[in-house]
Amino acid sequence: MSTKSSPQPNAFIQVRGAREHNLKDVDVDIPRNALVVFTGVSGSGKSSLAFGTIYAEAQRRYFESVAPYARRLIDQVGVPQVESIEGLPPAVALQQQRGAATARSSVGSVTTISSLVRMLYSRAGTYPRGLPLLVATEFSPNMPQGACPHCHGLGRIYDVNEASMVPDDSLTLRERAVAAWPGAWQFQNLKDILTSLGHDIDVPWRDLPKKLRDWILFTDEQPQVPVYAGLPLAEVQRLRRAKQPPSYMGTFIGARRYVMQTFATSQSAMMKRKVAQFMVGTACPVCHGKRLKPEALSITFDGLDIGDFTHLPLDTLAERLRPFAEGAGADLPPEKQLVAQRIAQELLGRIGALTGLGLGYLSLDRATPTLSPGELQRLRLATQLASQLFGVVYVLDEPSAGLHPADSEALLTALLRLKAAGNSIFVVEHDIATMRRADWLVDVGPDAGERGGRVLYSGAPSGLAKISESRTRKYLFATDARPSRSRRAPRDWLLLQGVQRNNLHGIDAAFPIGCLTSVTGVSGSGKSSLVSQALLELVSAHLGQRPPVAQEESPDDMPPDASAGDDDPGALSAVDDAMRGTLGGATDQIRRLVLVDQKPIGRTPRSNLATYTGLFDAVRKLFAATPAARKKHFDAGRFSFNVAKGRCPTCEGEGFVKVELAFLPMAYAPCTTCHGARYNPETLAVTWNGLSIADVLGLTVEAACEAFASEPAVLRPLQVLRDIGLGYLRLGQPATELSGGEAQRIKLATELQRTQRGHTLYVLDEPTTGLHPADIDRLLQQLDAFVQAGNTVVVVEHDMHFVARSDWVIDMGPGAGAQGGSIVASGTPEEVARHRGSRTAPYLAQSLAGR
Repeated sequence: MSTKSSPQPNAFIQVRGAREHNLKDVDVDIPRNALVVFTGVSGSGKSSLAFGTIYAEAQRRYFESVAPYARRLIDQVGVPQVESIEGLPPAVALQQQRGAATARSSVGSVTTISSLVRMLYSRAGTYPRGLPLLVATEFSPNMPQGACPHCHGLGRIYDVNEASMVPDDSLTLRERAVAAWPGAWQFQNLKDILTSLGHDIDVPWRDLPKKLRDWILFTDEQPQVPVYAGLPLAEVQRLRRAKQPPSYMGTFIGARRYVMQTFATSQSAMMKRKVAQFMVGTACPVCHGKRLKPEALSITFDGLDIGDFTHLPLDTLAERLRPFAEGAGADLPPEKQLVAQRIAQELLGRIGALTGLGLGYLSLDRATPTLSPGELQRLRLATQLASQLFGVVYVLDEPSAGLHPADSEALLTALLRLKAAGNSIFVVEHDIATMRRADWLVDVGPDAGERGGRVLYSGAPSGLAKISESRTRKYLFATDARPSRSRRAPRDWLLLQGVQRNNLHGIDAAFPIGCLTSVTGVSGSGKSSLVSQALLELVSAHLGQRPPVAQEESPDDMPPDASAGDDDPGALSAVDDAMRGTLGGATDQIRRLVLVDQKPIGRTPRSNLATYTGLFDAVRKLFAATPAARKKHFDAGRFSFNVAKGRCPTCEGEGFVKVELAFLPMAYAPCTTCHGARYNPETLAVTWNGLSIADVLGLTVEAACEAFASEPAVLRPLQVLRDIGLGYLRLGQPATELSGGEAQRIKLATELQRTQRGHTLYVLDEPTTGLHPADIDRLLQQLDAFVQAGNTVVVVEHDMHFVARSDWVIDMGPGAGAQGGSIVASGTPEEVARHRGSRTAPYLAQSLAGR
């Protein structure tokens, strides 16, 4: 039976005159009570229509209906640029976003299932003799009454050791053997103090007496010492004997004391991140990583304490709860049996929504920072399924992101359930299979930025076949043959042996050198454990460096690795003794390691494309060289919005001000003084070729290529950004407006600017996220260029079009969680596509056949 239905004549949302971002006065009718997919190349305007116009207008109307206070905030947040929208129901947005930047947020808390579990243990748990009834909040590690008193509910404790603070013991103190010491003048001060105390700072660290090494690193003493600045030991000793006055009196501080004190008290996020790299996390010895006080952990249900209970995969948890939901539990008192039955029934319903979306491999204690955007969006979707709303427009941002094709069917089933309940499902999506299942397609384009912004087609999917302008058409209907390419033969092999991490239990893996390799498998099969953890860590250790983990999103209240990990919410990405494995093979072929992930390039509007890629440095030099700037003695720093002398004093160069929306998420609104320009009037008065510095930041990459055509230092990075499909982005586009896929491609473009010397291993995490199939072809060209230059590229990927174009495929599985963790198949795409035990094989075979 078909799941599609024709919309009723009057059941349309009528959009008129939409001009948000690059939309060109768009008029379009979109059916309600239907699965509607918005398509188009990246930057075409589909998100501007679905989220920036339709959802934003629904949100604005909600604000208007709530209270005068909320109406006052509307002017700050802004309203969508649209003449009118008729027939618009209330809307709920489920957008792609990274997990909350705190390890205290988990799968259980996001879905509110944790509240039910705490109630289960409070009311139906087995208590030790003499322990009074505990209330539900006493089972929460995020509440003072429930948190472990030793680790304050984090599950881990953080400290330093000699190895973390002195990574190279062959160096001397003068050569900065103590890497954890502060820099600049403070570093010189500490060296001079040790010299004044009679210690030779030119002896290798390993040759110093252990008692002295321990004192330098761990003492809490802070002696005041006469300092003879910059002088050698013999001269200092002579001056002290002669009782010559010192340069000044210096105060010594031990390395550990400096690290811990800076981390605890510094107001600078940069300083916190700097010292956090020397901190090592270990499981709390009191709660053993379970985060709760001993009394809470002494209570059991079905033989498990709440820490072990929430650590079970959801699939396993459902199996253990089912007998209680059916009235079993004879070992419980009658009054507890009834409580356990009712709570277990509710838990099974909630967990069922998650397992139905392919998330059965997750555990309730899995920290949200370790979740992909796709996983987090599906958690929120499951919560909506349980809410039983109707008459709502759900607007989703690429719900298939991070999903293996085998998992997409469950997602589509969930979306159709929401539709059947009387809701409208609007999906911004690049997945061809989702488009084919849609009731209605809205294709926006034809290209990105100024060359897009038009609705090319709105109607049943079959009708798009007649729209020659559409970039989606040839992929949806396979009107053109996919480009074929020969497979590159491996130059050599990088071997991982005995890898133990999460659900990987001693596996061996071989990665071809000089090839583009795709690592595939269903969600939770172990792909990230193998590539983003084991491969990165072992290669980093071989190169003598820490794993390349992006630190921009590290929380400011704990070390950057405190929220990292895979199945363990407290696991460390950089220093985890649970990881086992060795690296072998042609390791001499890898001399550099680069991780290109989807973490944001910044957390505030201050960070943007121009600053991240470095092209803005060259732009500022051009402005400083203009006659007007030289006349006013403006240097390049004057044109930085991070320097007080040139920036707007109100927003301090951000161009935006934070708007607190009480219980709603924080928003940014344009600065009322500079109106988003970032600079003060004196700085804006200086122009280069008729453009102010704010005008330059307002240019798209494509427009900037024309404006700076005769300036090679600016043009080169711009051309790379354009070639990788980011020509539609503005140079000053805030990091807060960029998707994970866009952030990853900006990082990739920054790397492409470098001179390629070969022997580099590039690791990418789902680079096709947010990309139209046409953009995936452009991305493949860039990655091919990396390999042609003598490098190796390893990609975790779900897109079968991309996988089919790879040189080599490693397929993980066969299932998720405990049912995964093995290499099912390895070989060329054609070889893997023929493997009968692979869940990837049939989808890869279809892609190779051009379907």
